[in-house]
Amino acid sequence: MKPILELVTKLGPARLAAMAAVTLTLVGFFAFVILRVSRPDMGVLFSDLSLQDSSAVIRELDARGIVYETKGEMGQTLLAPRSDLAKLRMDLAGKGLPSQGGVGYEIFDKGDAFSSTSFVQNVNHLRAMEGELARSIRAIGRVQAARVHLVMPERRLFERDREAPSAAIVVKLMGDLDASQVRAIRHLAASAVEGLKPERVSIVDERGRLLADGARGAQADGAGALEERQAGIERRLRSQIEEIVAGIVGQGRARVQVAAELDLNRIESRSESFDPESRVARSTQTRTENFLTGGAEGQVSVGNELPGANQNPAPPAQKDSTQKNEETTNYEISRVTKVETLEGGRLKRLSVAVLVDGVYAPGADGKPAYQPRSDAEIARIAALVRTAVGYDKARGDQVEVVNLRFAEAPAAPDFVEPGLVQSLLSPTKDEVMRLVELAVLSLLTLIVLMAVVRPLLRRVLEAETPVASLAGPAGALALAGAGGEMPAEMAIRDNSTNRFLESAKLTGQIQAETVERVVDMVRASPNETVEVLRNWIHDS
Repeated sequence: MKPILELVTKLGPARLAAMAAVTLTLVGFFAFVILRVSRPDMGVLFSDLSLQDSSAVIRELDARGIVYETKGEMGQTLLAPRSDLAKLRMDLAGKGLPSQGGVGYEIFDKGDAFSSTSFVQNVNHLRAMEGELARSIRAIGRVQAARVHLVMPERRLFERDREAPSAAIVVKLMGDLDASQVRAIRHLAASAVEGLKPERVSIVDERGRLLADGARGAQADGAGALEERQAGIERRLRSQIEEIVAGIVGQGRARVQVAAELDLNRIESRSESFDPESRVARSTQTRTENFLTGGAEGQVSVGNELPGANQNPAPPAQKDSTQKNEETTNYEISRVTKVETLEGGRLKRLSVAVLVDGVYAPGADGKPAYQPRSDAEIARIAALVRTAVGYDKARGDQVEVVNLRFAEAPAAPDFVEPGLVQSLLSPTKDEVMRLVELAVLSLLTLIVLMAVVRPLLRRVLEAETPVASLAGPAGALALAGAGGEMPAEMAIRDNSTNRFLESAKLTGQIQAETVERVVDMVRASPNETVEVLRNWIHDS
């Protein structure tokens, strides 16, 4: 213990503190490296989980003994080893996890059908339909979560009229849904529930905005469809005009507004026409009659019928013959019946306003100067716009192209490196973590170099003997021979160099003196020297 205590006392508190700091730094550095290398690479198993689903998945992972991590204030995101993500997802999906806060038809796999009442069965069936609809709606790209409420009126006995079912859907969106997607959700729900009509489905997002009103009925839905049709026509024409005009005046140097007026009236017309020249015999009827008339051959009386009556033969009477022929032909005259129905939403009138900027050319001072466009160029642009929108003068369409100076001048395009700059400005999460790890490792490496390697190099370069013992008479003579004193700054700066040179000089002198002594001993005793050399050669 005494040598150890002497060594500790000789080192001093400053060196002990430095050694302790270096030791702790090295231990922390190597511990971090070992932990980082031994820890598995984690990936996202599930995200945006509800509390029920998160707790159920965590219990399953704990039972399997799998390392996991949670992120978020309420554990919405679960991380697991990246190599096991696919297997874990398939195993958890087989157990119905995560259920996304709702149940589907698997609810019937857990109950006893014989012991449950019809009321419980109806409630479970309703819950299963709502859960399955919510899962189907979540399959849409921008829908993050969904909840469905179905109202299925009970049909009573001896009830003639039955109230139609309705549905209410609450969706959590990542962005906004367009009108076609809203209609798709309504038709999806209506097709999955018996008797449910699309106009009876109401849709609300998480911010309380009414996306579809199921209380106003089909009339409101029809009006909304017409408004959507009008907006679609205006949007399509605007994009066509902007595309063709931007190719002439430049991108962003034109403003286009389109107003489409639609005829919302529904017109139904019927017409019937006859062609007398086009006749077709439908039926022919022929009738022939023959008549034969003449005098009486004998008179019938009581006297003539008595026996012995005088029967004188009467002269033959004259007979008349008549023949009658009739023919009736029925003709069918061609007839054309025409029924035309014009639905609402026809384009009634179109108004287009196009505002184009002028030309900017370098002026005398080097700055861009505004120049208006010529009338011929404006006329050509107007002709192109009329052709693009299907201009109809009889319909009352209007197309106006005006050249005016914009309030802001066109900015000079900045050259941007698309690949590298974009990747640096928007790094991914993995890239950020990799940069953080590299920064930590670089910092620890710098600390090791400054706290360990640098003191060791300084210790090797410095001389172990004091400066006073190394100076000696030679140094004093050198200073005296120079005829002056060494400046203090140069002495401090060259302190280590001088000490190293003086040490090397003394070592050389000692080696030279030793060699001279050996030479003198060899010269004084040559026989003993030869014998010693022979013994060394023999031993080697």
